[in-house]
Amino acid sequence: MQIKLLSIAAAAAFAFAGAAAQAQSTMTDKPRVGERADRTADAKPSVDRKARKAEEDRIEADYKADKAKCGPMKGHEKEICDAEAKGKENVAKAEMRAKYDPSPANERKVAEAKAEREYKVSKEKCDVAKGKEESACEKEAKAKYDRAKADIKAKYASNERRAATGSTSTERTK
Repeated sequence: MQIKLLSIAAAAAFAFAGAAAQAQSTMTDKPRVGERADRTADAKPSVDRKARKAEEDRIEADYKADKAKCGPMKGHEKEICDAEAKGKENVAKAEMRAKYDPSPANERKVAEAKAEREYKVSKEKCDVAKGKEESACEKEAKAKYDRAKADIKAKYASNERRAATGSTSTERTK
């Protein structure tokens, strides 16, 4: 009888010790990147920082190369080249943000960066003309830019309103 009692007590002790060890190991183990504490995957995977940094470096290198091409140029030609290089860099940065953090706001920033690049380059090209021609060219560039901004605002305002209300097109048609 004593042997049975001892074996039952030993079995119970091992069971409690095993459960305690398992509980302790799950509490002390830190979750890995991309996991939550309950060992399920994160809803949003972590961004590969090395890939993002490499893309940032590539954008910077492209900008410097484009800027270097502008070096031997002079006058209006150089100003146009500089505006194109800076605009290209701004668009690339906005596209990178939209790639790694997709959202309507970042998509809107890409569209705005493209419109702004087009406007600044057009404005620099207008500086070649003189007098009334320059003034008319600048007015046309400004009008084109204002239309692009209005189109962007109209496109993304409807998306933002839909997101704010949480409705979809199928819900509104019911």
